[in-house]
Amino acid sequence: MHNPPCDSLGEVETPPWRDRLRAEDELLEQLETQAEAARRRRAAALKDGAEELGSVYALAKLLGLSWTAVANAIKKYTTE
Repeated sequence: MHNPPCDSLGEVETPPWRDRLRAEDELLEQLETQAEAARRRRAAALKDGAEELGSVYALAKLLGLSWTAVANAIKKYTTE
């Protein structure tokens, strides 16, 4: 059986701006939490890399980063 084409699509109701704003604020908060956790895991990996290679400088050189950026990330996001 063949269905005839539908000329009108049902209108999708847009939620009120307050609800959309609240939802986006919640999403931003979740993303910030995830980004912070990722920064901590990255810093732990950088710390492990520096220990394996013998220095922050050697790690930074291998990664093509400044040693100060690597050292600051390790210092800021690791707790030891």
